[in-house]
Amino acid sequence: MPADFRKGGNPVVFIILREMRTPILVLICVYAVAILGMALIPGRDGEPMSVFHAFYFVMYTATTTGFGEIPEEFSDAQRMWAVFCLFVTVVTWLYSIGAIIRLLQNRFFQLAREEWHFARAVRRLGTDYYILCGFGDTGSLLARGLSDAGIPAAVLDKDRDRIRALQLRDYNVPMPGLCCDASVPRFLIDAGVQSPRCRGVIALTHDEEVNLKIAAVSRLLNPHIKIIAMSASQFHEETLATLGRDTHFVDPFKVFAKGLGAAIVNPSLYILNEWLARARGASLEKRFRLPPPGRWIICGYGRMGREVYRALHNLGVETAVIDPRPPAEEVDIYIQGRATAKTLKAAGIRKAVGVVAANDDDGRNLSIIINARGLNPGVFMIVRQNRHQNEVAFEAADADIIMQPSLVTARNILFRLTAPLLRPFFSFLVRKHRYDVRFMVQLLERLRRTFGDATPQLLTLHLKEGKTDALIRAWAEKAEIRLGDVLRDPRQREERLAIVPFALRSADDAIMFLPEDDVLLRPGDELLLCGTEPALQLLDATLNNDYLLFYVVTGRDLPRGWFMQWLYARLWGREILRWPQRQAVV
Repeated sequence: MPADFRKGGNPVVFIILREMRTPILVLICVYAVAILGMALIPGRDGEPMSVFHAFYFVMYTATTTGFGEIPEEFSDAQRMWAVFCLFVTVVTWLYSIGAIIRLLQNRFFQLAREEWHFARAVRRLGTDYYILCGFGDTGSLLARGLSDAGIPAAVLDKDRDRIRALQLRDYNVPMPGLCCDASVPRFLIDAGVQSPRCRGVIALTHDEEVNLKIAAVSRLLNPHIKIIAMSASQFHEETLATLGRDTHFVDPFKVFAKGLGAAIVNPSLYILNEWLARARGASLEKRFRLPPPGRWIICGYGRMGREVYRALHNLGVETAVIDPRPPAEEVDIYIQGRATAKTLKAAGIRKAVGVVAANDDDGRNLSIIINARGLNPGVFMIVRQNRHQNEVAFEAADADIIMQPSLVTARNILFRLTAPLLRPFFSFLVRKHRYDVRFMVQLLERLRRTFGDATPQLLTLHLKEGKTDALIRAWAEKAEIRLGDVLRDPRQREERLAIVPFALRSADDAIMFLPEDDVLLRPGDELLLCGTEPALQLLDATLNNDYLLFYVVTGRDLPRGWFMQWLYARLWGREILRWPQRQAVV
C-alpha cells in the first residue's frame, strides 16, 4: 500500500482504483474504438457522421435504450459496425460487472470500508468520548453504564459477533464499533486516540499482555491521555505503573477482597457500596447478614482465592484452603485436591461459618455450593461467577454474595470516570470510620430519610463557566454563596432538595468529606453529590438561572426587566437587588 495511504489516506479509494483499473481502461478503449468507427464509416449520402453524433449514438445504446438511427438513417456498413459494437460492449460490461462483484466480495475492501465508516463515525461524535478496547462481559457492562451516563465510546474488539451485537444495542448515545486488533496503532488512531475530544483509553481484553500493549501504544500516541487497564498480575501492574501519571489498573479480585474485609468489620460499608452501585436487590433497608466468628474455607487458590485469603488473614480469621496445587505461600490450613464432599469435610465444613467458591469454572463453583449447603445448610456462601450468561443459575443457587469479576471491574471503572471523588470518599470511610459502626449507621439513616425508596444518582459537579453560569455571574458581583443555599428547593425555599453532598474538592486539591451546609463555595470547586434524578435536575436549573439562584440564596424574588428593577430600587432601595457580599479578608 502506498505510503500516503498508510499515513492516514483513504484505503477504500485506493482499493477501488487498484481493482477497477483494468476494467475501466478496457471500457474506455472499447467505447473509443466504437465511437471512432462510427465517425469514420460513410453513411447513405457518402458522408460519415460527426464525432458528436457518433458519441451520442454509442452512449445511448450503452444504456440499452434505443432512439432509432439518428441523425439520419444508417448505411449497411454503419449497421454492421453497430451490431459489432453492441456485442463487444455487452461482453465488456459483463467483464466489468464481474470485477465490481469481486471487489465487493474482497475481504480487504470490506475491512477497509468498515474502518473508513468507523473513523468517520468517531469524527462525527460531537462530545468527549472514551476508547473501549474489548467488548466482552466487562466491556458490555461498562458500555451500558457509559450510555446511561450520556458518555459515548468508540469500541474495538477482535470478535466480529461482539461487534455485530454492539450494533443491535439500544444505547442512549452513539457507540461506533470496529472489529480489529486494538493493540495495532493504526486502529487506535482511527478510534481518535490523538483527538482532543478523546478523554481516555480503557483496555478490557481477556489477554493482559494485549492490555499492556494497548496502554503502552496509547501513551506513546498521546502522552496526556487517561489510561485504564484491567490487570490481575503483579508484573503487569508494575509495568503499567511505569507509563506515567493518569495510568490506572483495576484488579477486580483486589477490589472485591478489600470490600469483603471492610464489610466483615462494618456491614454498613457493603450496604452503601451496593446501594450506590444500584445492584439488584440492594436497599438501605436491607440488613446484611454476616456469619459469626469462625473458620472460613476457600475453594480454589487462584487470583481470587489468594486475595480473599489475605483479606481474611489480615483480620485474624482462621482460613482453610482447598486446591490441587500447594500454595506458594504459607496458609493456615491446606487440603490438597478439588472441593468435593470429602475435602470439604476434611477442611471442617460442618463447623465452618463461611465458604468461598473462587474457581475460574462456573460449573465447579455451582457444585461447591450444592456440596457445602448439603453438609452445612447455614454456611455463608460467597461464589465467583465468571460468565455473565450464567446469571440465572447463580441466582437460583441463592448464594449470599455473588462475585462477578466483570461486574466489579465495570463498576469500578465507571465510578472512576463519572465520580472520581467516590474512591477518596470510600477511602475516607474505611480509614476513619471502618470500626465506627455508629457513624455508618447514622450516615445510612440520613440517606434513608433523604431518598426513601428513590434510586440514587451520582453527580460530579464542576463549579465553572459552562456548567454553573448563574453561579459564575453571582461571584462576579462578589456574592457569598454557601453549599446549603444551592441545595434548597427552588420551588419552595424552606424545603431541601433530596441531595447529600459526599465530597468537595477545592481548586487547590484540598478535599472535604461530607461537607456542612455553611461551607463557602469557590470558583473551581468540584462536588460529588448523591441525589435523586429530579433533585439533580432542579439543582442544575438553580445554578444556571439567575432568578432561581437569587431566590434560594436571599429568599427574595429578583425583579425581571430594567423597569421593575428601577421600581424596586425606588421603593425599597438598591440593597434589595444585591447579593450577600463576601467579606474582605484583612
